[in-house]
Amino acid sequence: MKKFGLIGNPLAHSFSEKFFTEKFKRESIQDCSYKLFPLQRIDQLPALLEKENLQGFNVTIPYKESVLSYLNQLSDEAKQIGAVNCVLIEDEKLIGHNTDVFGFEVSISQWLNKPIKQALILGNGGSAKAVKFALKRLEIPFEIVSRSGALNYENLPASLVHDSHLIINTTPLGMSPQTEAFPDIAYEAIGSQHFVFDLIYNPSETPFLRKCKLAGASIKNGAEMLKLQAEKSWEIWSSNDRLND
Repeated sequence: MKKFGLIGNPLAHSFSEKFFTEKFKRESIQDCSYKLFPLQRIDQLPALLEKENLQGFNVTIPYKESVLSYLNQLSDEAKQIGAVNCVLIEDEKLIGHNTDVFGFEVSISQWLNKPIKQALILGNGGSAKAVKFALKRLEIPFEIVSRSGALNYENLPASLVHDSHLIINTTPLGMSPQTEAFPDIAYEAIGSQHFVFDLIYNPSETPFLRKCKLAGASIKNGAEMLKLQAEKSWEIWSSNDRLND
């Protein structure tokens, strides 16, 4: 049995196991399984790898950056981004990739129907790094809001919210099971000119998206991004010759 999985904390919200289990069944992919491996700390990863004979795994909050110190090699893109959400295990080497950037870039490019002069990224963790990389590639200028950054939720001007016609939430605020939380921004500054993207997909409509929709914005959650990055992860894993042994 070829084993894959997801590490992170928490994982109760994740649809990844369901996605891959259904994919394996639908596409008659034999002898493959995908499971969730919640880790309280990233330093528990070596013990997990020793116990489970994994061919690859995904990485989610909060370990997309801290996992780097456990890897032997990075793809060029992951090296530039500075965050990893997909790891291939090949010849006992852990090789880090970032498929989040592919999922986000494709999902958002298919959705936007006008040029964006200014974007606002909420959060500055591992997921935000993939978003920043994609926006640079799309030539969309952006500002970053974080709890401890120079631009934070206490000094974020309503005018910047108003002028940023693309707003992306990369924080876990609103993610199941804490579904009532939301970023503290000036929602009254949002209108029909805005596109608002939330990387969260469970629930499908977070309070953040709901508030923005009520203000007239076009909204999109992270469900399509999840599927795109998962398919890209599988492409990386299944290109491993050992899967054909």
